Amino acid sequence: MKRLSGIAVLALLAALAGCGGGDGQQTQDTEVAMTPAPLLDRELFFGDPEISGAQLSPDGRWMSFLKPYEGARNIWVKASDAPFADAKPVTADERPVPGYFWSRDSRYLLYVQDKGGNENFHVWAVDPAAAPADKNVPPARDLTPVEGVRAQIYSVPKNTPDVIIVGLNDRDASYHDVYKVDIATGERALMRENNDNVGFWIFDNEGELRLAYRSLPGGGAELLRVTMQGYEQLMTTTYEEEMGPVGFHPDRRQVYVETNKGERNLSELVLLDTETGGIVPVEKDPENEVDFGNAVFHPDTDELIATAYVGDRVRVYPKSPEGQRLWDGLRKALPDGELGITSTSRDLGKLLVAVSSDVDPGSVYLYDAAAGTATLQYRSRPELPSEHLAPMKPVRFTARDGLTVYGYLTLPKGVAPRNLPVVMYIHGGPWARDYWGYEPYAQFLANRGYAVMQVNYRSSTGYGKQYLNAGNKQWGIGAMQHDVTDAVNWLVAEGYADPAKVAIFGGSYGGYATLAGVTFTPDLYACGIPYVGPSNLITLIESFPEYWKPFLEGSWYKRVGNPEVESERQDLIARSPLFHCDNIKVPLLVVHGANDPRVKQHESDQIVVALRSKGKDVEYLVAPDEGHGFRAPENRKALAVAMEKFLAKQLGGRFQEDVEPSTQQRLDEITVDVSAVTLPPDEG
Repeated sequence: MKRLSGIAVLALLAALAGCGGGDGQQTQDTEVAMTPAPLLDRELFFGDPEISGAQLSPDGRWMSFLKPYEGARNIWVKASDAPFADAKPVTADERPVPGYFWSRDSRYLLYVQDKGGNENFHVWAVDPAAAPADKNVPPARDLTPVEGVRAQIYSVPKNTPDVIIVGLNDRDASYHDVYKVDIATGERALMRENNDNVGFWIFDNEGELRLAYRSLPGGGAELLRVTMQGYEQLMTTTYEEEMGPVGFHPDRRQVYVETNKGERNLSELVLLDTETGGIVPVEKDPENEVDFGNAVFHPDTDELIATAYVGDRVRVYPKSPEGQRLWDGLRKALPDGELGITSTSRDLGKLLVAVSSDVDPGSVYLYDAAAGTATLQYRSRPELPSEHLAPMKPVRFTARDGLTVYGYLTLPKGVAPRNLPVVMYIHGGPWARDYWGYEPYAQFLANRGYAVMQVNYRSSTGYGKQYLNAGNKQWGIGAMQHDVTDAVNWLVAEGYADPAKVAIFGGSYGGYATLAGVTFTPDLYACGIPYVGPSNLITLIESFPEYWKPFLEGSWYKRVGNPEVESERQDLIARSPLFHCDNIKVPLLVVHGANDPRVKQHESDQIVVALRSKGKDVEYLVAPDEGHGFRAPENRKALAVAMEKFLAKQLGGRFQEDVEPSTQQRLDEITVDVSAVTLPPDEG
């Protein structure tokens, strides 16, 4: 579900995110004097912010936030009206805490943590009021202490705030059984054993198991009502359609669902009757441009109070008198910018609101709804000079087959926007999208003198199912990669790009697109940086985690290919850069995390060995304590040093000469001697 039973950190993170004012463009072409922005320290982009991730407790009395402690980003707590200097750390994890939220009764903080990026997340609980113990923080308790298991949080029930409901794949690695866990004691009780191939379970806000989502043979899916006797089918979709529960109606009989089933191209919000299966339309994009975005519900009454859509920018639509009053009050009390409510008190009397833009990662305010006042709490990166950052502007161009393709272009500040070196920055997923707003890599690269192009190529989400499905079986040598190529050609035709100085960079699918770009269009790019990117689609798909496998038929097999079908296996080989790396002409900086469960390190090892054996120019970074992307700040900064040095050599951009000793040491530690990389004997 997009909204998980009122959990503030998950339900409201994107709520009311933005207001749409303006197009984010600056007319750099008309500036009289062109003075490049000063070179900004990489620490400003990739070091941990001093304070981030603030959350209000449901009773509004406490504020928690993330701040470095004991060398990693941990959780701190203070009274909501107290200064930050009064805050105390409540966790001392060695690895940065990736996400957390408060229990319903404001007694506990619940957070998730894995080991070295392996994504086998456990759920931990800590009582901020408990006496400090080891490392001067209260003791934290692992509520899901089973090794090799990935926990899923399903519900934090309103009527039993002392429990949470989780899924554990301890019995069957592919499917999650349902457990009720006592937060205070950690006692775990089985609620439902998953012997029916259910992909995930949906609870109402009182913690009652109501719905189940299950894949169908052939790649479709079904939404089921859970009964004492079994299941009753309520709704089905094909693999080209989508449906997803968003939140329960206050009557608890109806559930809000986002879907593009049937003749719909853009997904809409509908109400599904869980007794009859009847569907009533609620809302679709008033501008008929994009898919349904987000629903915002009152944390206490469950009333729908606002919806949001993400086109070039975010548009918000209040849906109730209270939602309208709240939105009007926020716009009046807060500075200009995109608004994102990060958390609220249960009665909506207090809200934490982030105000951000393309050149500002955000300032967080505490809004008092009764008084209509907003008080600044902290700036996300107060040392980052927004006046020297580069505007991001929405762009669109026509692909070779006539499809309109969307993206964002960030041009270096104070530089004439002509004949620039370019970095094509390709998003992962691929079933995701880029958004307008502050993006650290885009700003870092623009500050080094590069134009940065982010392409929402076909198969990106948000633009309707026709746009999404136009990318099916189009990886590498097909239209998805053509969209990236056509974006380069558009930049050249518009005069932005120096055609001899174009790099390509991206993570996950973006890493694959990087390898595909330098392999299948070898004359287009001057260099590439594949980050946790697959090189062989067969070994990629065959090595996916067990808990992904129930969903593969309706996603990867239909949209990419099934390696067990010989004709599709041959097609996957044709689209895999590894088998065609003779074509690669340009230098590569390959980057990976050793514990990546999605794209195994083997994907990078094998392309590095292949390039080495052919005498190609390749460098390699592997962080032993990371997974699918770098989370630790020293690893992020080390990668930034390697990237800017590599790009400066290949494209001629600016480079920060000085490097902190600790960052240089970490870069030395994660830099791999390419000559020492080995493969299993049967592959070597």
